[in-house]
Amino acid sequence: MKIIGLTGGIASGKSTVSKVLKELGAIIVDADKIARDVVKKGEKSLEEIEETFGKEVINKDGTLDRKKLGKIVFSDYRKLRLLNAITHPRIKEKVYEEFEYYRNRNENIIFFDCPLLYESKYENDVTETWLIYVDKETQIDRLVKRDNIKKEEAIKRINAQKLLVDKIELSDIIVYNSFSIEELKNDVLILYSGYTNTKIIDNLEYMKKNSSH
Repeated sequence: MKIIGLTGGIASGKSTVSKVLKELGAIIVDADKIARDVVKKGEKSLEEIEETFGKEVINKDGTLDRKKLGKIVFSDYRKLRLLNAITHPRIKEKVYEEFEYYRNRNENIIFFDCPLLYESKYENDVTETWLIYVDKETQIDRLVKRDNIKKEEAIKRINAQKLLVDKIELSDIIVYNSFSIEELKNDVLILYSGYTNTKIIDNLEYMKKNSSH
């Protein structure tokens, strides 16, 4: 089974690429979704987060206050490492379970959507990687608008990850996303068609049909 690692940085457009691939019928293993699942109410990870960072990061209903936790860990690399030590082993366990599930189903190709693919040392688990790349100024601007935060906060969050420019040499395919969303979708469409040996026109029809629902 071919596992294509889909990675990028915060606000690079990786989620858009993942969505387009899903519309085209691709199987996606979503690391962010798994990361959210392991800190749900009742999960051991959430208990450990409360013990480590205090009750202030827990909402009244017992769920995680992601905004408060984000402010704490993105301002202090040591605390970010503490959080990663709690969550990453459990995330990896779930990721490998999903890989095994699709391997047992004899799937030919799946995509592993993982923003921290290199930071979390998944590069040896994938067949190849696609990097969704955007220049840093555009990345900052998009993050400020998307999350309604100050520029300084956006820069902190971006710098907490490995810089996109440093990931270029590590990646097999670079998908540039500093232009329009239409251009990004078209690039993904062409790439995916090459991997699945299907006609681009067939995939276009599939996307039109699905986007109308």
